[in-house]
Amino acid sequence: MNKRIHQLVKDGNDFVITLRRHFRTFPETGGEEVETQKKIIAELIAMGLSPRSVAGTGVIVDIIGGQAGKTVAIRADIDALPIQDEIDKPYRSQNAGCCHACGHDGHTAVLLGIAKVFSAIKGELTGTIRLLFQPSEEKLPGGALAMIAAGAVDGVDAVIGTHLWQPLQVGTMGLTYGPLMASPDKFTITVKGSGGHGSMPHQTIDPLSVGAQIVLALKTITGNNVAANELAVLSVGVFKAGDAFNVIPDSATLQGTVRSFSQNTRETIFACIDRICRGICAAAGATYSLESVYGFPPVINNPEVAKVVAQSAEDVLGKDAVIEMKPVMVGEDFAYYQQKVPGCFMCIGVGNKEKGIVYPHHHPKFDMDESGFSYAVEIMAVSALNLLN
Repeated sequence: MNKRIHQLVKDGNDFVITLRRHFRTFPETGGEEVETQKKIIAELIAMGLSPRSVAGTGVIVDIIGGQAGKTVAIRADIDALPIQDEIDKPYRSQNAGCCHACGHDGHTAVLLGIAKVFSAIKGELTGTIRLLFQPSEEKLPGGALAMIAAGAVDGVDAVIGTHLWQPLQVGTMGLTYGPLMASPDKFTITVKGSGGHGSMPHQTIDPLSVGAQIVLALKTITGNNVAANELAVLSVGVFKAGDAFNVIPDSATLQGTVRSFSQNTRETIFACIDRICRGICAAAGATYSLESVYGFPPVINNPEVAKVVAQSAEDVLGKDAVIEMKPVMVGEDFAYYQQKVPGCFMCIGVGNKEKGIVYPHHHPKFDMDESGFSYAVEIMAVSALNLLN
């Protein structure tokens, strides 16, 4: 059967690349993937399948085998980012301010390629392959919860998914047998002072100065309060205060992210943020408010499912090309599926320095080596087949 899948993947390679370029050309952000959904449904119907629209702009389709058996789900996210596309390619985005700068165009095309493979051999399958085309991965709270509410994992025995991964060289695949991706949490701190003339700071409570002290203090949290064997990151990405060079403003706003792999670490870091804000503001006579938003849970692979996926990838790529990765601090709402059923998320290489494919995810010049798509289709198809069996 694996040889049959290999040939079907090879035959469908142009189909996948063409679709990927279509989705890159016409991207849509989370919750707005209307035309993307229409295209997915049309392609699935053309394969003789019966997709259903769910979760607003999502799609679920079952490929039912000739004999009853297990159900394995494969998920792809379909949304783009609010970024201006800057690649100099024929498939550059035609939708201003919107770009598939994270690779979800490839994820969608690869899952349609998998649909084409399994629709050709469904009579020989024992069990069901369920394909999940999920919207809104890039926006909190994510689209996975709405997909789950629509029955995405009902009756599912295992779920797998991939991120086409620029940091990995094309022809390789990486995964873990436990934690892979962190919880992407967010915080907003608003410091309230008392503004005034820049020449008379003694008459003010300067929120900009207070905010600067808070930023510096926040950077000490992970080193001083998180155990050395725990992974955690805290970064401040926004600091806004004032509009004029000679006016001390009334308030300052800071926003940042916390990344971690356990609830205890999460709670420790947010408690430290609050304590630092309280102390520094009290010392300066300022006040503050802290808004904490918990993002997705961490992506933690099921070891048994991961073993099947790793062996499947070795069959496709060779043993040396399958890498046990270190966890990364990005977030992924695939974690919600893993809370319901055993699952494995993997990273399949699409980076290639020789082709100039070096820009990271979320960069306006992000691109992928399309030769990696056939590996992704074959690895996930073989993995799903092995999980069925």
